[in-house]
Amino acid sequence: MRVPRPRSLAGQLFAMQVVLVAVVVAGYAVFTYVTDLRQTEETARLRAMTAARAIAASPSVPEAIRGEDPTAVLQPYAETVRRDTGVAFVTIMDPDGIRWTHPDPERIGEEFLGHTGPALAGRTFSETYTGTLGPSVRVVTPIRDDGRVVGLVSAGITVERISAEVRRQMAVPAGVALGALVLGGLGTYVINARLRRHTHGMNAAELSRMHDYHQAALHAVREGLLMLDGQRRIALVNDGGRELLGLGPDAVGRRVTELGLPPSLTGALLASEPRVDEVHPTAERIVVVNTSPVSGGERRGTVVTLRDHTELQALSGELDSVRGFAEALRSQAHEAANRLHTVVSLIELGRADEAVRFATEELELAQALTDRVVAAVGEPVLAALLLGKAAQASERGVELTLAPESRIDDGVLPPELPPRDLVTILGNLIDNAVEAAGGESSGVEGRERRPRVTVTARAADGELLLRVRDTGPGITPEALYGMFERGWTTKAARRIGAEGGTGRGIGLALVRQAVRRNGGTIEAAPADGRGGGTAGEGGTAGGGDGGAEFTVRLPLAAVAGAAR
Repeated sequence: MRVPRPRSLAGQLFAMQVVLVAVVVAGYAVFTYVTDLRQTEETARLRAMTAARAIAASPSVPEAIRGEDPTAVLQPYAETVRRDTGVAFVTIMDPDGIRWTHPDPERIGEEFLGHTGPALAGRTFSETYTGTLGPSVRVVTPIRDDGRVVGLVSAGITVERISAEVRRQMAVPAGVALGALVLGGLGTYVINARLRRHTHGMNAAELSRMHDYHQAALHAVREGLLMLDGQRRIALVNDGGRELLGLGPDAVGRRVTELGLPPSLTGALLASEPRVDEVHPTAERIVVVNTSPVSGGERRGTVVTLRDHTELQALSGELDSVRGFAEALRSQAHEAANRLHTVVSLIELGRADEAVRFATEELELAQALTDRVVAAVGEPVLAALLLGKAAQASERGVELTLAPESRIDDGVLPPELPPRDLVTILGNLIDNAVEAAGGESSGVEGRERRPRVTVTARAADGELLLRVRDTGPGITPEALYGMFERGWTTKAARRIGAEGGTGRGIGLALVRQAVRRNGGTIEAAPADGRGGGTAGEGGTAGGGDGGAEFTVRLPLAAVAGAAR
């Protein structure tokens, strides 16, 4: 047996509102009826009392009572008063209650039906009593002659006539009540039809269950979810979105432009067209942004999903480095084969001394660089990185050297400083420098010189200093304002390697993120020292032929995270 589906929320509200309107209208009708009935009864009582007192006060009535045939005089008089005043009956009787007058002449002489005691005591009173004409509202008052009660007068209006008057008076209020019921029902139907569209016909239990699922899903999803209203204010954000964008607890209700996000990310969130898998850097992360406009409802909004791309981007950079190492090893193998063939050929030609000298020179150059790096840099990750980058630079015709003042002992770097961040920082800076130095023909005063990249790595005075200097074309003042932003791909940017080895214009942005994450600073300046600026501060620099110099300083104390 199929269980009937509970009525939708809109249907429940409609039924409740219709019942409420009906109850209100019915209550109004009953109140109006009771009020009108009470007022009509009071009006009838006052009319009957006026008629009775007028008759009792007439001098001709006591005079007729003293006569031999009171009925002959009082009956016509009573009927005239009854017609003129609109009462149902006027009965004049003696103190014993025997009628002298009655609307039905056959009832004359019979005993009056009703109470007369208060009137005999000299007091006018009213009551509702069932007489010969049916239930009526009547008034009984005494007739006095020289201070004595010589008779009684009763005037009244039947309840039936009162009810007919009330029904006549209720015609207009009843019409108004019926109209209010119809209009209320139509208005309720229209409102609930709209509510039914908004709630998609779901009942209260379904809406409550959906809300619970909605809240659970928001907190369970690791990806960021952001919902913007038509005014580009945050209407909803989950935990993942707060973490990825670095938002505080007061983010809901704020405009996107007030969040302090990078300009490129702010522009993506404000865009009216959809955005698909766009990569944008924040102060500490790389996020993939997808936006979809909301066309339903009164206001147009946007749904934004965010994915953390930071680790994937770092792994991509490491993969690029590994590929570079592989290429360098392949080239080294090829070059070693050539050199070995040269040595063998010299021996075959009988020039053994020259073969030994040639082989020894090549071995001494390679061993000298390895010994120097291993002796100066005790951190194995940095040492391996420098040796690998030196091989890559050599393949591109660039000489990579380690500055004499370089010194990092093993165990000096704190565990809070991730090796992956060091690889990201130093690897991207060296790649930029090699690209800049190897991509231009450098010269000083017209003389050719071999492209060179000099690396300084020193741990002293509570900080780690990483400096990379190249002999490339240098930095223009305009470059300092945009080189650390994602996708900076001007001609000058390409010369200094703004794409950072990732091929997507994001290398220096990754460097800045890693530096901030570890509470450090990064500065860019011409290698000849003329001017400079801190990343994010837009320092000035003069162009020139002295190359570029990037300096990173990371605290070696407890690394608490990026400066916020």
